[in-house]
Amino acid sequence: MTGPAPALTRTGAASRLATAARAVDAPGIVIAVSHRGHRTVHCGGSAPPPAVPRDQQRYEIGSASKTFTGLLLAELVGTGRLSYDDVAAHHLTPGRTPETAPRNPATLRHLITHTAGLPALPADFYPQAVRHWSTDPYGGYPAERVVAAYLRARPRHRPGTRWHYSNFGASVLGHTLAAATATPWEELIAHHVLAPLGLTGTRLHPEDAYGPGADATGHRPDGSTPVPGLAMGGFQPAGAVRATPGDLLTYLEAHLDPAGSPLGTALRTIRRPVLRRGLGHRHLHTLTWFQHPSPQGPLYFHAGATTGQQAFLGFRPATHTAVVAVTTRRIRLRDTFIATAYALLSEEPG
Repeated sequence: MTGPAPALTRTGAASRLATAARAVDAPGIVIAVSHRGHRTVHCGGSAPPPAVPRDQQRYEIGSASKTFTGLLLAELVGTGRLSYDDVAAHHLTPGRTPETAPRNPATLRHLITHTAGLPALPADFYPQAVRHWSTDPYGGYPAERVVAAYLRARPRHRPGTRWHYSNFGASVLGHTLAAATATPWEELIAHHVLAPLGLTGTRLHPEDAYGPGADATGHRPDGSTPVPGLAMGGFQPAGAVRATPGDLLTYLEAHLDPAGSPLGTALRTIRRPVLRRGLGHRHLHTLTWFQHPSPQGPLYFHAGATTGQQAFLGFRPATHTAVVAVTTRRIRLRDTFIATAYALLSEEPG
């Protein structure tokens, strides 16, 4: 029987992260913690150390990318360029008359909060994706198809009345921001989020454009079969971000201290709860983060997974703590990864 885990203090963090990493069966894992500005990083895994150290590689963060798109939305609204209540279809079909304009009333707020009445993915996505499900499901579905599928879709329920997690909706939001500003989503993210926060180790495409060895290699659930870097096609706004653990900590540290960030207003905005869902409406959501209560203040977090990697991002302002965990294995059964990372975030500081 093992003793209690050391707390996330400056003296106990290294031992605690090593213990946490051993609980996850993966070829590679990096767990990084920032506590009151002091960083601790642990690299581990069952595979031999790669040529590029694990903590210097870029990792696919999957659905946690939505927090970047949500922050972009908050920044564009905060600077007066858009409104949360803008109807997405109006920006995607400029010049249409009221008689010919799409009648989908979903707003930008509905899209980012998963309340737009959309399924997880468009219905016609699956036939083209099934043959490449474990390697490249999104690459064959470009942005134009995402927008076209949205404009012909009928909401399953009145927008704003039900919550249903949707990669489709988050992607449509990104394309709507691009249409409204006449600027590609990638340029918007780079100019309004990555550059102001100094995220120089973050990219939106697999590594072929940036040099060999920069991206971590993911693996299938068996932990040994490598998979290629994931191209997100038209679903980039929902899952394209790949970043170093250091960049991800910098990103979360900005959330911990909005006053010290050039995106301060937007960062404060996305910490505010905007909806409740689930049994007894116990689950809180902000524009971009899942929020859980704790004795020492709310926890904010988002997880993500791709065909061969997983990620967890979380922060707790009351204890000035942020946790980043990334791994190079897609763990589908008995997943200890998310639970391990969440436990680190929820521990009481010693």
